[in-house]
Amino acid sequence: MMDVTINGQHLRVKEGSTILQAAETAGIKIPTLCYHKALSWYGACRICLVEISMNGGSEIQASCQYKVQPGMIVRTDSERVIRTRKIMVELLLARCPNSKEIRELADELGITGTRFPKRDEDCLLCGLCVRVCQEVIGVSAIGFINRGTERQVSTPYQIHSDVCLGCGGCAFICPIGAIKIEDKDDKRLIENWKTELRLNKCKTCGSPFAPEIELRLLQEKVKNPAPEWLELCPDCRRKNMSNKVKTLKTGRREAYLALSSLSRPG
Repeated sequence: MMDVTINGQHLRVKEGSTILQAAETAGIKIPTLCYHKALSWYGACRICLVEISMNGGSEIQASCQYKVQPGMIVRTDSERVIRTRKIMVELLLARCPNSKEIRELADELGITGTRFPKRDEDCLLCGLCVRVCQEVIGVSAIGFINRGTERQVSTPYQIHSDVCLGCGGCAFICPIGAIKIEDKDDKRLIENWKTELRLNKCKTCGSPFAPEIELRLLQEKVKNPAPEWLELCPDCRRKNMSNKVKTLKTGRREAYLALSSLSRPG
């Protein structure tokens, strides 16, 4: 453990913690768009900037990447931090002017417009979708391509991905809802990745419910998966489980009554 000070609060935090993690533990909010505790640090959005004072000097650093050090003094809301954060949000607002989440962040900082040329993009390049696909799902179906102003997230060669599972992890973690997934008839369409996947149909109701490639991977990775996970949609799976529980409860009650009758005298 080590002693640090954040916004005047004296804290004891675990060695190796980032400033953002230390602040979260103390209930101090630092805005961020590219951070998730289940993924590696990336520091792309630069919204989580803080001012660090140590050894007689101060500097601005991304709190999601910078680790705490003994005696460190951190300000998350200093004039210098707010001024720099406003510039970062203006840049994001110029890139994604139609993003509800970025507009709300701009409102919180009192930003009414941006001085930078607008690009009208959907993706803010936070990298969360890339990292969740690589680090959690483990398939690396998408990644960054190109450089500078042409940088974007895409599949290799910007064509249909042969390894995409259609799991939806990328869409789930996107902070501004830029990734669109649609189930149409018996196919899952991911417009962003130009990917189309066939859906497996529920054995009970016939509704398409999960990509065939995702279920095949489940069979490979999980030893003897329950048939319900491979054959039934979520609704039918819940009904099936509910019926099993009811049957189990009924069986236990009947067994209890039978044993009770045997133990009665006479």
